Amino acid sequence: MKIFDIVERVTRKIAPGPAPSFNEAHVVKALELIGSHETIGRIKLSKELGLGEGTTRTLLKHLKNEGITTSSRSGITFSQQGQDLFAELRSKLSESKDVPSSPLTFGAFNIGVLVKNSGNSVGSGMEQRDTAIKIGATGATTLVFSSNKLSLPTGEQNLSESMPLLHDELVSKFKPKENDVIIVGSAENKKTAEIGAKMAALKLLKNNN
Repeated sequence: MKIFDIVERVTRKIAPGPAPSFNEAHVVKALELIGSHETIGRIKLSKELGLGEGTTRTLLKHLKNEGITTSSRSGITFSQQGQDLFAELRSKLSESKDVPSSPLTFGAFNIGVLVKNSGNSVGSGMEQRDTAIKIGATGATTLVFSSNKLSLPTGEQNLSESMPLLHDELVSKFKPKENDVIIVGSAENKKTAEIGAKMAALKLLKNNN
């Protein structure tokens, strides 16, 4: 799948320089920010990503080398290839949304993403949790939408019965379809919760590819 190849390439070092201090989720977040603003300045992008200006400059250099972005005095914009890549991203992964704390979450901040048509690739949900923890999140919760309801992957908890208010809020917010997955990243700050959710989602999408 083209998008994963490009995102992985963007995170690789450009010899003979140092390895980048950003991950694939930061690349996805950068694509989302450029896509939502159409034109965005480097300083604003740096702040929104939670990365230093030097690191953001490196990320943008890698994106430009891939032909994804162009830059001008007004800021960074997508090339046609970047627009196509962003459309592909959106066909597989939703934008991030705030999720309320509940017995299922693990931190002060909880951010969810919808991964489309990937329920069949979910195991116990531990892989998503471990992926999020590896980048500094406190955990991740995976929910599969099947037969018009959200459940934990192991099937022992149907949210429509155990937490109906939360279930209805998540369904209303993410609008899942059959076999879609909601991954909620948790952390003590919002940016880490979001990066945790995105990394877990990317891992799942790769497994589904």
